[in-house]
Amino acid sequence: QLQLVESGGAYVQPGGSLRLSCVASGSTFDEHAIGWFRQAPGKEHEGVSCINSSGGATNSADSVKGRFTISRDNTKSTVYLQMINLKAEDTATYYCGALDGGGCGRAWAEWGDLQVRGQGTLVTVSA
Repeated sequence: QLQLVESGGAYVQPGGSLRLSCVASGSTFDEHAIGWFRQAPGKEHEGVSCINSSGGATNSADSVKGRFTISRDNTKSTVYLQMINLKAEDTATYYCGALDGGGCGRAWAEWGDLQVRGQGTLVTVSA
């Protein structure tokens, strides 16, 4: 069974950078598109970025375009989220999740449709 574990969350100042990692165990990792999601205190889960199973296509929320980059290395069963120019509003717990299938379709940002979710890693952006 596929399992996902996030890491890399930290406390950073505005304008700083972080790279989050999502490491998978299980034999079906390269069959799934993987998404990064976040949940800020008191808010709903928000889809941040998605990458398809081969790594050849991505989707991102408008709020992070130009600042966040999603990538994956299927040889390491890992998906990354490189974040630059972080803002206070990026403060949240970040989760990775496996979508049902290999593509990031129009419903990629639906938290409730994820097949598997990690436990989350906290990113705090503050001066």
